[in-house]
Amino acid sequence: MEEKRRILVIGTGDTKADELLFMRERIEAVGGVAVMMDVSVLGDPPYRPEHDKQAVARAADTTIEAIIASGDENTAMTLMALGAARLARSLYDRGEIDGFIALGGSMGTDLALDVALALPLGVPKFVVSTIAYSHLVPPERIATDLMMILWAGGLYGLNSACKAVLSQASGAVVGAARAVVKPDMSRPKVGMSSLGKSCLQYMVTLKPELEKRGYEVIVFHTTGMGGRALEAIAAQKGFVAVLDFSLQELANQLTGSVVNSGTDRLENAGRQGIPQIVAPGAIDMVDFPTWQAVPSRFTERPYHAHNRLLASVTSDGATRREIARTIGDKLAAATGPTAFILPAGGIQQWDQEGEPLYEPEALSAFVEEMRARVPDNAELHEIAGHINDAAFSAKALEIFDRWVAEGVVPPGVTGRRVA
Repeated sequence: MEEKRRILVIGTGDTKADELLFMRERIEAVGGVAVMMDVSVLGDPPYRPEHDKQAVARAADTTIEAIIASGDENTAMTLMALGAARLARSLYDRGEIDGFIALGGSMGTDLALDVALALPLGVPKFVVSTIAYSHLVPPERIATDLMMILWAGGLYGLNSACKAVLSQASGAVVGAARAVVKPDMSRPKVGMSSLGKSCLQYMVTLKPELEKRGYEVIVFHTTGMGGRALEAIAAQKGFVAVLDFSLQELANQLTGSVVNSGTDRLENAGRQGIPQIVAPGAIDMVDFPTWQAVPSRFTERPYHAHNRLLASVTSDGATRREIARTIGDKLAAATGPTAFILPAGGIQQWDQEGEPLYEPEALSAFVEEMRARVPDNAELHEIAGHINDAAFSAKALEIFDRWVAEGVVPPGVTGRRVA
């Protein structure tokens, strides 16, 4: 008989007992086990949770009385979020839970996002929220494999719409806990960023070459959440090296686009001392939703609609110089080995002569500024060619192989195929 999956259910039992108990019933109806964690502050739930608010407060190195006296609801719930995240991670590390689901409005969602970030990739994470898919949730707060569903009809009490959502979410997290294949840790992992094979093509060469050397290569599509996932895994030291060659999300964030990965893009590998090879792939493009008007500062710039969701414009030379300065500042903060490859001949497929985004003066402005901004703690490798040329991939492999030979990057594990 299959072992039942244990699902941590988090919510404020003093105000949402009916909903939480309904979720517990649905989890158990599909063969799971509900482990209740109460994160109420002022009141108490009409049921006995396995982990009460006193336990949550203790995990935050305080007491519920001190939390109540802390001053305001934001401070109180921030402390409860700290305790809930620590307690959830402890329960997972002890093998007592297989996944978690949380329920809340903006307050409960705020707490649940911290819990999700505390749990590693491969642990099912489900948040039922009245603000799911909202721009209120910044990229930095979203865990790598977080699942969310809009809590329709979830303001006050159970109703048919609410039950439909809660039952789906409860079944989904149990199903995920049964079906999940957790990351294979047998080969060291290399993170790589790219922007689709048509725009940036180096991964076609680099991925199989690195796999031959015994590494698992994980490629992230840098359209906002891809870079967020790369940063989140790097923050947990999930890579032995990072080849961060597509920095378009950084350009998006600097120019005010919502299609970004947060303010810490290009920071976590360096902060954790992970060896990183960096290149400025596609920093000349700025994304925004196709269904919105072109931002006023870009109305005269070359424009391309990829689909009904995503459109791009190119930035001018002054903006590219600003991006170069920001890249330099972020590289300067790195604590681990860092190399920067500067392809003077172009940084994405459509910026070459004869292509629609060819702007040699703006590219030259970036290259000039970037040469001056690569900090002393980073190696600078300039190539005359384009980022999609064979010379770029060859230079990346040359640096990587040297770092392996020097013991900077641990050797790969050969003789076993990566699934």
